[in-house]
Amino acid sequence: MVEPIRWGILATGGIASTFVEDLALLDDCRVTAVASRSAERAAAFAKKHDIPHAWDSVQALAADDEVDIVYVATPHSHHYLPTLRLLEAGKHVLCEKAFAYNAAQARTMFDVAREHQRFLMEAMWTRCNPAIREMRRAIKEGMIGEVVSVNGNFATAGDIPPSHRLRNPELAGGALLDLGVYPVTLAHLALGVPESVSAVAVMDEVTGVDAQTAITLQYPKAVAQLSCSYRGGAANEVTIAGTEGRIELRDYAYRPSGYTLVRYNEPPREFEAPYVGHGYVHEALEVHRALRQGRLESTLVPPQSTLEVMEILDEVRARIGLRYPGETHPKQS
Repeated sequence: MVEPIRWGILATGGIASTFVEDLALLDDCRVTAVASRSAERAAAFAKKHDIPHAWDSVQALAADDEVDIVYVATPHSHHYLPTLRLLEAGKHVLCEKAFAYNAAQARTMFDVAREHQRFLMEAMWTRCNPAIREMRRAIKEGMIGEVVSVNGNFATAGDIPPSHRLRNPELAGGALLDLGVYPVTLAHLALGVPESVSAVAVMDEVTGVDAQTAITLQYPKAVAQLSCSYRGGAANEVTIAGTEGRIELRDYAYRPSGYTLVRYNEPPREFEAPYVGHGYVHEALEVHRALRQGRLESTLVPPQSTLEVMEILDEVRARIGLRYPGETHPKQS
């Protein structure tokens, strides 16, 4: 019988809870520990999900011998240092997006992972999604010809208090890192690294983070026009257009269950590729595949792709003047 992969969970918010629910759908793993800065929250989370160990610090989780890999589900501002501590303690890590404050931090995280021979992957579920994987295959097979444009948006709306992580600069808030990372990732999947980046934004009058950002990525023979907002906006859809057709991702385009292929002068065709559970199962499966094969890097979410997307986000932030208090820029090796 295969030994189960033992997961630890860092943070006790909604995304951590949903991830644990998806891990329960897999038969080759166990969640053995959870950690939070609040011992009470950790204990409540452990009780809810029947997790044996509840810790009140990253250090305690890192020292737990019954944990193989840790899912880091903290706010963006609390990814860098906890991930380094876990890697240095010998844990593998799956770290939520946005992966870090900036590309320099992300590069250091991967350097430390290689130094300690640990697996590290960004938890970008979109890259692992079955429909996105099928869509990429269709693009590579030339079903829409040469890609000439990507148009994508991710917007939400609601009464969000200034203290919420989405608006809080202390937690690296703003539309870009939380929402914009998705359309940027899909543009990167379809077109790779742009020649130039331009952006404009409407800043939050209370907290100073970006409330609404519009991005243009210029390529030699293509353009990506992307947007993100937490003050309302266009539908959360993405269109990848080519010289011979286009692919449409509708509804929640970043966790799709299928896509529409429109070849010019032909009727639209619907392709279905449902995800399992809440959609996190597939990134967990990618982690399990890599660990069981002894690989330290993912093929679906490789370090280079994470770094290239982070560099685009850095460039957008430079264009809109978005800086975070306490942000560090480690030296690049």
